[in-house]
Amino acid sequence: MKIKIIENRKKFFTFSTILVVIALATLMFKGINYGLDFTGGNLFQVRFEKSIGLKELNPILDEIAKRIPQLDNNSRKVQVSDGNVVIIRTPEMSENVKKNFMKELKEKGGEYDLLRSDKVGASIGEELKSTAIIALLVGLLLIVGYITIRFEFKFALAAVIALFHDVIIAVGGIALLGYEVNTPFIAAVLTILGYSINDTIVLFDRIREVLRKKKVSTLSEAIDLSVNQTLTRSINTSFTTFLAILAILIFGGASLKVFITTLLIGVLVGTYSSIFLASPLIYLLDKDEKLEDIGHN
Repeated sequence: MKIKIIENRKKFFTFSTILVVIALATLMFKGINYGLDFTGGNLFQVRFEKSIGLKELNPILDEIAKRIPQLDNNSRKVQVSDGNVVIIRTPEMSENVKKNFMKELKEKGGEYDLLRSDKVGASIGEELKSTAIIALLVGLLLIVGYITIRFEFKFALAAVIALFHDVIIAVGGIALLGYEVNTPFIAAVLTILGYSINDTIVLFDRIREVLRKKKVSTLSEAIDLSVNQTLTRSINTSFTTFLAILAILIFGGASLKVFITTLLIGVLVGTYSSIFLASPLIYLLDKDEKLEDIGHN
C-alpha cells in the first residue's frame, strides 16, 4: 500500500495546524514554567523520614514565611513526589537566610536528608535565557544555509517551517504538562532540530535523485515515490529511537524527565513532519515550476 502524500496534503496540513494552535494556545494562556536556571533563585530537594503531603507542608512553610519572605505562598513552588521527597523553589536567598530556613524546616517538618541544593542569580538566569534563544536561532540559520547550499532555498524553507512546527509543539507539550523549562530542555530542543533535519535531508536526497533520473513525469509523483521509498527506513529509525528514549524515561529518574519527555515528543513530531509536512511544502513551493528545473543544484 502506497501513501498518497500530495493528494492528502490538506489533511496533513490541517492536523499540523491543529497541533500548532493547541501548542500556541497553551503557551499563550498557561505560559512556560521557567526553571531555576532561567528565573534565578534557590532550589531545595529533601527527603523527609516520614511521608508528608502538601496539606501538611504548606502550613509549615506559611509559618516559616512570617520570618523568611522568600517562602511566601505567592513566591515559592512546592512539589511532593514518592510520598516524602519534596522540591521547594524560592526567590534568591542569602546563605544566612538559607541556613535559618533549613533549620526551621527540620524543627517544624521533621528530620530529612538534603538531596540537592542549588542557587542561581537572577542576572545569570536572564543571561542563560538569552543565550538559549541565540543558540536556537543560530542553529536554525546554519540549517538554512546548509540545505540552501546542498539543495535549494525552497527546500531549506520547507525544512525550517517543519522545524518550527516541531519546536513549537515540543515546547507547547512541555508547557501543557507543566514541566520546568531548564538548560537540559534547551539541549533536548537542539537535539530535536538535529534529529528532525537528518530525517528530512534523507527524504530530500531521495526526491532530488528521483527528479534527476526522471523516473516520473510530475513533481507530485516524485514526492510520493520518494516518501514511500524512505518510509520504512524512517519508521524503523524512529521506532528504535523511541524505544531507547522510553526506556530512559521509565528508568532514568526524575532528573532526566524534562529532557527525555521533550525528546520523546520531538522524535514523534519530527518523524511526522519530515514525511507529511516538509515534502508537501516542497510541492506547494515548486509546483508551478517545470519538473526539469527542480532539484538540480
